[in-house]
Amino acid sequence: MRIVLDTGILVSALITKDTPPDWLYQSWCKQAFTLVTSEEQLEEIKRVLSYKKLERFINQSEAQILLEALHRKADIATDLPFVELSPDPDDNRIIATALAGQADYLVSGDKADLLSLGMAHDIPILTARQMAERLKLG
Repeated sequence: MRIVLDTGILVSALITKDTPPDWLYQSWCKQAFTLVTSEEQLEEIKRVLSYKKLERFINQSEAQILLEALHRKADIATDLPFVELSPDPDDNRIIATALAGQADYLVSGDKADLLSLGMAHDIPILTARQMAERLKLG
């Protein structure tokens, strides 16, 4: 199974333990599924993790471990197609990552844009809880 976890889900996994985002991250660490990402998403993750307002919530060594694991173990999608399904360019890059990486699911917490789409072409967009339930986590 190939899954894209959007940046918010990955950052949430570092901030809040024993929650659906954390369960998904831990499940990927145990190789329960293939995590699909892209260089564009990796840059976004790096940028978000450096936000001052998150500094007190994120353990920097855990953030570094996440980034290193993504570079080493995730499937890095390339040749992202042009996508314009969302008003948010970051969301469009995540959708493009899912398409280029032939993901089975895209997981997001973005209710306003991504989740409201429901599907991106033929890829279901689920909440972390919905995906955790499908994987029988938690």
